[in-house]
Amino acid sequence: MTHDPGHGPRMTPVTALRIHRLDNVATALADLDAGAELSIDGFDIRLTDPVARGHKVALVPIHAGAAVIKYGFPIGTATAAIAPGAHVHSHNLVTALGSAADYHYEMPDAAPPVAASPKTFQGYVRADGRVGTRNEIWIIPTVGCVGNLAARVARVAGDRHAGRVDGIHAFKHPFGCSQLGDDLGHTRALLGALAQHPNAGGVLIVGLGCESNQLGPLLDGIAPERRATIRTLSAQSVEDDEAACLAVIDELVEGCTDMPRTEVPLSKLVLGVKCGGSDGLSGLTANPLVGRMADAVATAGGKVVLTEIPEIFGAEQLLMNRAVSRTVFDETVTLVRDFKAYFIRNGEPVSENPSPGNIAGGITTLEEKSLGAVQKGGKAPVVDVQRYGGEARLPGLTLLEAPGNDAVSSTALTAAGATVILFTTGRGTPLGFPAPTLKIASNSPLAERKSGWIDFDAGQVLTAGFDDSADALLDLIAATASGTPTKAERNDERDIAIWKSGVTL
Repeated sequence: MTHDPGHGPRMTPVTALRIHRLDNVATALADLDAGAELSIDGFDIRLTDPVARGHKVALVPIHAGAAVIKYGFPIGTATAAIAPGAHVHSHNLVTALGSAADYHYEMPDAAPPVAASPKTFQGYVRADGRVGTRNEIWIIPTVGCVGNLAARVARVAGDRHAGRVDGIHAFKHPFGCSQLGDDLGHTRALLGALAQHPNAGGVLIVGLGCESNQLGPLLDGIAPERRATIRTLSAQSVEDDEAACLAVIDELVEGCTDMPRTEVPLSKLVLGVKCGGSDGLSGLTANPLVGRMADAVATAGGKVVLTEIPEIFGAEQLLMNRAVSRTVFDETVTLVRDFKAYFIRNGEPVSENPSPGNIAGGITTLEEKSLGAVQKGGKAPVVDVQRYGGEARLPGLTLLEAPGNDAVSSTALTAAGATVILFTTGRGTPLGFPAPTLKIASNSPLAERKSGWIDFDAGQVLTAGFDDSADALLDLIAATASGTPTKAERNDERDIAIWKSGVTL
């Protein structure tokens, strides 16, 4: 299921939209007053309550205990009788999601052939054939103790080598020591994957010396053929740690200063898709528009990565139905069940979502949030499942294990190889990550109000239609992949966050 309300221009302004013919609610596209009269798909109603932009209004009587339908699927259960024209939200709608679910495998239907986009971009072709969208030097600390050292070296080296590479960046984090088992394994896998990213022409991994996350085991997880541009240094083993780090950075810069950009096809892009601070319009505008981008990249032979596994609960069967094989289906089922078990082990319900910002923006239940969120994956076949710290390997859509937290999941997307991230939002956020991250607003007021954060206004699809908006967004993606900085890059917003899943000693 992917919502895409029309391919041509939508010239007549509308005030509310019914997404699917089975829906018994519509979504307000602007703030509506009580008493307003609406005609939506043959339903003539008078609002009995004010309804804010992104919130839902009942089109027909909905009995207590009946399903509320949006996107053509139930998004929860009415807790009281709801009259036509009434506001539908947390006061009269609750989740019906539980921890147990039965999943069934179906052979996917053969997708109709789609012409691949001829779009190209100017990228950095690496020795192993992967293509970066930036040629940067990355400094990765093994442990939080040397995070400030890494940041200080990045500032000095950045001034020293300004203009010779696309940037020199350090990625601080608080972990790498006092961790055990899988928790330490997550940190090690994530940092090792970042060190192999094609946007890094050179990498310095800085250790302290006595930490749990030792340099040796971390390097053991990196393929030998990818170590040529990676250097390591233990701060406890040298007298002047800052000078020693700067000397390594000087060497790395010399090794990649003359790297040219080369024209490459869209198939060389690895696209990460993410939503954060969603609102009731995210599933109508920004997410299906990003789904168009996912389809364009996958059809061209590129890779697309979708994560935030807790935010597909309630819509997971739709992704399972696109699994290219029984093996991929089974891996998806295991991934979802493992994440639900993680919630239950920690005494939390699997439906502990949406966030306060989501709720203020009109999203009531996790089912509603998930049905909107999965649209970022378009209609591309699900070709692979990767665990946290894993790398996207195959053309098509890869499901990646990571939680919904914006910083944690976007870092995991980068570690999986994403060279551009599309981040949809209905509320706005300034966050940026190691890979260039384009912020896509679900509504035009947000794009206008926070123009310093937002790269693209997906609210325009409600008036201009999806085709023109998709063409414009694909042009922006190609320009970004070719070196045009995102708003987050211009604001020097570059951070990582690691999934902390175990005890701290």
